[in-house]
Amino acid sequence: MDKVYSSVEEAIADIPDGATIAIGGFFTAGVPRFLLRALIAKGVKNLTLACGCGPLVGAPEELAQLVKNKQLKRVIDSYGLYRSASKGAKDPFEQAVRAGEIELRIYPMGTLAERYRAAAAGIPAFYTPTGVGSVVEDELISNIEEKRKKKERRNILGKRYVLEYALPPHFAFVHAYIGDRLGNLRYRGTARNFNPIMAAAAGVTIAEVENLVEPGEIAPDDIHTPGIYVKRVVKVPRATFAITID
Repeated sequence: MDKVYSSVEEAIADIPDGATIAIGGFFTAGVPRFLLRALIAKGVKNLTLACGCGPLVGAPEELAQLVKNKQLKRVIDSYGLYRSASKGAKDPFEQAVRAGEIELRIYPMGTLAERYRAAAAGIPAFYTPTGVGSVVEDELISNIEEKRKKKERRNILGKRYVLEYALPPHFAFVHAYIGDRLGNLRYRGTARNFNPIMAAAAGVTIAEVENLVEPGEIAPDDIHTPGIYVKRVVKVPRATFAITID
């Protein structure tokens, strides 16, 4: 089955208001910028963007436009704000979070990864020792007070664990260095990051690829995400951007 779409606009045409979308990338590495830009142009609202480690911090222009357009309801991440207070004071996303206009939920990075993996495996929830003895154990970390729900805890074989839930996004946006027409993907270096587990967890995975090849041109051992997890593929140019995080 040929999964190639003619444009990013066509690939995201059915994304509705209120969708939860996983956004791959580790700061600037592997961020699906072209799909994000198409999402901005489409103008869908009330979105939840589920991340892993700051891909929106790595795409500040796209994030600022999403905030300006009031398209975001919630962002889930392990690292969502700038480290610099002066930079944060000028950042529209941080100011919207501080004003309570956008909810920011924070999880440890490994817990987020396991939430996606659990969703991909059909596991609804899991107990983890991560965060035990810290604020992570007590309640969901959110800037919106009424969302800070208490977490279930349990002692198992003499150790304390926290219950966390799987995170199955409606859509996933991933960026790959090479992809074929069947949806098989290969990432480059650290741009792999959260992309494989997000692709597996989502209901519909949309891959933007820098190099589109024919089936069989990617060696089986070089495939990082099998095409079974990818519904749509779109060819994009290699993006140029400033690689910096303040």
